[in-house]
Amino acid sequence: MANGVTSSLLSVFILCTILTVAVSHAARLRKLGEAEETRRNLLNNGLGHTPQMGWNSYNHFPCKLSDELIRQTADAMVSSGLAALGYEYINLDDCWAELHRDSKHVISGCPNLSGMQGNLVPKASIFPSGMKALVDYVHSKGLKIGIYADAGTMTCAKTMPGSLGYEEQDANTFASWGIDYLKYDNCHNNGVSPQERYSKMGKALLNTGRPIFYSLCEWGQEDPATWAPDIGNSWRTTGDIKDTWDSMTSRADQNDQWASYAGPGGWNDPDMLEVGNGGMSTEEYRSHFSIWTLAKAPLILGCDIRSMDKDTLELITNKEVISVNQDKLGIQGKKVKKTGDLEVWAGPLSGNRIAVILWNRGSSKATITADWSDIGLKSSAVVDARDLWAHSTTHSVKNKLEASVESHACKMYILTPQ
Repeated sequence: MANGVTSSLLSVFILCTILTVAVSHAARLRKLGEAEETRRNLLNNGLGHTPQMGWNSYNHFPCKLSDELIRQTADAMVSSGLAALGYEYINLDDCWAELHRDSKHVISGCPNLSGMQGNLVPKASIFPSGMKALVDYVHSKGLKIGIYADAGTMTCAKTMPGSLGYEEQDANTFASWGIDYLKYDNCHNNGVSPQERYSKMGKALLNTGRPIFYSLCEWGQEDPATWAPDIGNSWRTTGDIKDTWDSMTSRADQNDQWASYAGPGGWNDPDMLEVGNGGMSTEEYRSHFSIWTLAKAPLILGCDIRSMDKDTLELITNKEVISVNQDKLGIQGKKVKKTGDLEVWAGPLSGNRIAVILWNRGSSKATITADWSDIGLKSSAVVDARDLWAHSTTHSVKNKLEASVESHACKMYILTPQ
């Protein structure tokens, strides 16, 4: 009898083990299926097939937003010719909302209980006509508009509520206003894993039915390149950029290690452009813009485009350089050679072409050489080398690309095999 009981218990144990493994496997498959479905929906939303282009308020106007600023910036985006080149998003950053969410009324007979609506409220002092009217104005210019929120309890500036626990409600609010883009920050997050917090908002945005570009601003803390492609259209790989040479170059290097994770639908983001804000020289800004374009980084302007100087306008409107960023092949270029402070960055383009940057990060003028083996060309290749900043072409180049480059400057080319 004892042997019979033991045998029965063993059978039950084996059956439970099999069922547990099966359930666990099914859960993993379901999770993978949900991730794949989310990824498929992201690609089908028509967004992020090439890196996003536009403007954001934070670098030049931190917490100094106004209805007038956004309208004038939209006007300038069109009148300057930037919109025609693909710069389409006008993005509000932190500090646009009131400190508290709205409330509806005190429930009758229960003076200590309020019926909370809990919606984010635009600051009446700076957006007197409301957010929907501003959105409509930007749309009337043929542009799109973005907004800022935070995957925590408060935003980074502590001037408005975060969206943690309000993901569905806030996503629906943004969609009801006609918002086209969400930058989602990472402050005051209560220690909840970023995958969990960012995934909730990603699903909430998809559930609105409105195509909203999803830009994850997680600062690269938990290697988002390894998980964010299943959640959003771009993800920060670095901390915030500053308008200095050291900050810009370090962001370029940090972003470079994740090159293989970028592609149509989702992009590595080393943060916004500082071009035109005054902290770097023209040549340093040229290097900044060139590396960002080759790295398929978002081209989000951070200067005051209403009053930019001639050099700034010339840099950010170079059609040939922008074409590298927006190339349909969508492969991120990367650093392929480093000799002290002299670097070669390169990446493939559609039509069997190759984009190449010779970058001098040193303190004096130097000659930089890119051998064909450095950039993936056969030793027998003969190419036409188009200088994208000089707008000139050298024909029948063999074996290597070589140029003298000033300190903190670069030269950028497209090589087309003959």
